[in-house]
Amino acid sequence: MILETMKVISVNVGLPSPLRARDRVVESGILKKPIAGPVRVRTLNLDGDGQADLRVHGGVDKAVYAYPAEHYDLWQEELRLDLPWGAFGENLTTRGFSEDTIHIGDRLGIGTAVFAVSQPRLPCFKLEAKFERNDMIKRVLDSRRTGFYLRVLQEGRLEAGDAIAVLEQNPARLSVREITDIYLTKDAGENRIKRALSVDSLATSWRNHFLSLLKA
Repeated sequence: MILETMKVISVNVGLPSPLRARDRVVESGILKKPIAGPVRVRTLNLDGDGQADLRVHGGVDKAVYAYPAEHYDLWQEELRLDLPWGAFGENLTTRGFSEDTIHIGDRLGIGTAVFAVSQPRLPCFKLEAKFERNDMIKRVLDSRRTGFYLRVLQEGRLEAGDAIAVLEQNPARLSVREITDIYLTKDAGENRIKRALSVDSLATSWRNHFLSLLKA
């Protein structure tokens, strides 16, 4: 299924570089810039892109980060900032769907690459450091404007302007927003947790988290 409005607005990459976080300087790959032309998609990232702390960033389940362009107007109004594409550290700025309409496990075709939605993004202190605001984590989570990570199922090439095709919807129909709600609810309940675990494409770290809740 391809809808004309579903496409990549911007492709953004950046290698780890110094970022001031309060009283220290850390390495971070959050500083992305838009690039023109085709970009090679590999199993762990896009060419020209990288992550600094591989303990919590990157890997198969977080190879590519996508963020809806529709959120930008809201953020610019709330923060009173002029935000360029890539401001949230995303690799793909997209248009045409959101956390409410895309599901964990959905397969997406972009250019010649194929992806699966693996998990929402839970922001860390580096997003607050980039925006120089200590409320950004709360703002992102409260608004549920998290964006989502993609697992690379087939390497290929893509570029800004490419259409996004939903090749297959996961049968569980568990949206990115819904699983974020389950994750952030203090007592989500056994049924909701089992619903999250029913999605076979869920990222390993999220699966382990929900399994631990069932055992608690």
